[in-house]
Amino acid sequence: MCRNIRTLYNFDPPATEEEIRASSVQYVRKVSGFNKPSQANAEAFDEAVEAVADVTRELLGRLVTSAPPKDREVEAAKRRARAAERYATAA
Repeated sequence: MCRNIRTLYNFDPPATEEEIRASSVQYVRKVSGFNKPSQANAEAFDEAVEAVADVTRELLGRLVTSAPPKDREVEAAKRRARAAERYATAA
C-alpha cells in the first residue's frame, strides 16, 4: 500500500474533504503510475480521482464500528515514532 495514503476511518473529527481528495489522488497516482498526467491523460486522471473520492466518501459513511474514535494527534505521534525508529536503524 502506498505509504502516503492514510487511514481515514474512525477519527474524531471525521476525515475532511481535503483528506479524502488527497488520498484519492495518491491512489490514482499509484495505480496509473503518473505523478502528473500528460494533457492527453489529464481528463481521465481527474475523473478517476473524483470517482475514487466519491466511493471513499460513501464507504466512510457506511462503515460501522464499536471501537472508540481514534485521536489524530496520538496517531500522528505513533507514525512519527515509527518513522524515527525506521530511519534511525536505516542509517
